[in-house]
Amino acid sequence: MSVESFDPTKIDLSISDEAAEHFRRQLQKDPDAQTVRLSVRESGCTGYMYVVDMVGGDNINERDLKVPVGHGLELRVDPDSLGIINGTKIDLVTEGVNRQLRFLNPNALDHCGCGESFNIASD
Repeated sequence: MSVESFDPTKIDLSISDEAAEHFRRQLQKDPDAQTVRLSVRESGCTGYMYVVDMVGGDNINERDLKVPVGHGLELRVDPDSLGIINGTKIDLVTEGVNRQLRFLNPNALDHCGCGESFNIASD
């Protein structure tokens, strides 16, 4: 058995060029938005779902971890979601006429059939 440590002030999170451009466009559309906030919540048939919010002003949670992800962007991550999100790569994929964010999360063990929720290991 090994003991792993988790530093709550550091997180491994990356985004593709396409996802970065998507976030920039979304922030430009909303004059009140200053940053992108990433979190997870319990939902769906397998356990959790990602929540992406454009936030600014009073909606910015000062407890959130500021994560520079390159591309001139800094994301905010909910501190209660860090352990689930750590290691995730965010991409924007196009399939036909549809575009959607795709989260490549090494902590996710299973995804529901519709792709809305995911499951993680529990101790």
